[in-house]
Amino acid sequence: MRHMRIWRYVDEAARLGSLRKAAEQLNITPSALQRRIQDVEEDLGAEIFERSAQGIRLTAAGESFIRWVRAQSADLDRVRSQIEDLSGLRRGRVRIACSQALVGSFLADEISTFRERFPLVSFDIRVASQGDAMAMLADFSADIAIIFSPRRTAELQPLMTLGQQVVAIMAADHPLAGRPSLRLRDCAPFPIALPDASFGTRAILDELLAVSSVGLLIELESNSFEMLRNLARSGRVITFQIEIGAPSPIFDPGLTVIPLSDADLAHGPLVLGQQKGRTLPVAAAKFAEQIARRLDEMRRMPQLS
Repeated sequence: MRHMRIWRYVDEAARLGSLRKAAEQLNITPSALQRRIQDVEEDLGAEIFERSAQGIRLTAAGESFIRWVRAQSADLDRVRSQIEDLSGLRRGRVRIACSQALVGSFLADEISTFRERFPLVSFDIRVASQGDAMAMLADFSADIAIIFSPRRTAELQPLMTLGQQVVAIMAADHPLAGRPSLRLRDCAPFPIALPDASFGTRAILDELLAVSSVGLLIELESNSFEMLRNLARSGRVITFQIEIGAPSPIFDPGLTVIPLSDADLAHGPLVLGQQKGRTLPVAAAKFAEQIARRLDEMRRMPQLS
C-alpha cells in the first residue's frame, strides 16, 4: 500500500494549497514532499499542480487525478472495513456531513448508542450546508449525509426521508408562549432572529414570506443555532428551526417550542443519503441502517401538532 501513502501526500497538498503546510501535517520535509509530487507528475506525464508565490493549486489534470485518488481511497476503506468485519473486530471510521440541527442531541445520542455495540468505530462529523454536504459526498470526504431539504440531484441516493415541521422557539415567558401552534403573521409584531441563507429552514421561511403579505421584523441573522437560541432565551426574540433540532423544554425550561401551523406549509424533508452507486464501508453502512431505523420510528410518532 506504499503508493497509497504517496497519493495521500498529493491529496493533502491539494487540500491545503501549500507544500509547507502539507509537509508539516504529514511530518516530512517540504523538499521530500516536492520530490514525491514530481515523481507522480513524471509517472502521469503531466503537471498536477500550478506553483506560484501564493502557493499551489490543481491543474485540470490534477483535478482529475485527485478525484481518482479519493475514489480509490474510499474503495480501499470499504475493503478494509469488510476484512475487519469478517475478523470480528468491527473497526472502522464513519464520516458524516450533517445539518446543524442534528448536532443538538439527535446525532450525539445515535453515535453513543452505536459505539456501545461497536466501541472500536470512530466518527468524523462535519456540520455543512446543503451544497457543501453534497460536495463532500461527491469527493468521498463524507460517507453519508443527513441534511434538511436538499436540492434534488441524480447523484444523491436517499436512504430514508423524514418530514419535518418548522417550529418557532422563544422564551418560556414570551407573550406567544402556550399556544398550540402559530402562523407567521402571529410572529410579525415581535423581533425575529433568523438562521442565515445557508440553512434549509431559512429557505422555507423566505419562500413563505415571498408569497405572503406578512413582513417580519428581522433584527439578527446567524449561522449558529446556539446563538439564535440564546437570543430567544434572553429576550423577546423569536427564532425558527426544524423540530428534530428544537430544544427540549425538559432540559431547557427557559425556552418553549411551538410548531408553525400547517396552514403556512412550513415543512420540508430531512434526508439521510449517500453518493449514488457507492458501496459504503461496513461501519458506515451499519450506522446508516441504525439512523434509518430511528428516523422511521420518529415518522411513526405523533406530530407536534
